[in-house]
Amino acid sequence: MPGAAVDDEFGRLDVLVNNAGIALGWAPPSETSVDDVRGTYAVNVVGLVAVTNAMLPLLRRPAAGRIVNVSSELGSLTRQQDPSSPFAGQLPLVAYSSSKTAVNGVTVAYAQELAAAGIKVNAVNPGYCATDLNGHSGYLPAAEGARVVVRAALLPPDGPTGAFFTDGGTLPW
Repeated sequence: MPGAAVDDEFGRLDVLVNNAGIALGWAPPSETSVDDVRGTYAVNVVGLVAVTNAMLPLLRRPAAGRIVNVSSELGSLTRQQDPSSPFAGQLPLVAYSSSKTAVNGVTVAYAQELAAAGIKVNAVNPGYCATDLNGHSGYLPAAEGARVVVRAALLPPDGPTGAFFTDGGTLPW
């Protein structure tokens, strides 16, 4: 049974952070292979749904469970189209960016379903952190990027659900 170890040890789950992510297909969209898109979605989207569904029984036990989905500003359709965004002129990563857009859509769907149960579901953008995903080329240390994750995990009962946060506030979908 998924979550059995958490159930045996704690009997509930207060916070689920879905942070797994890969970026395959570092090529123009027209040259990105279907296998790279499939592989990216398998981890970034399908994996997130599988883990969330497996942990939902445990998340329903506390008074106010939290789900934090780590997304990316590259998943914001608004920012992708904004010529003044920091991503203007960069190579569009069709597999990664669209998978994070899908994560944002999945976040909204779970937030709508779970709102009545008091479970807050939000997406966060930690920023361009130095991690294995980017060969540690990010300009932020991972600990700094984690701040927005922690804030979303510790939202009060009157906090938002179905939102997309960055360290500087809310991002557009």
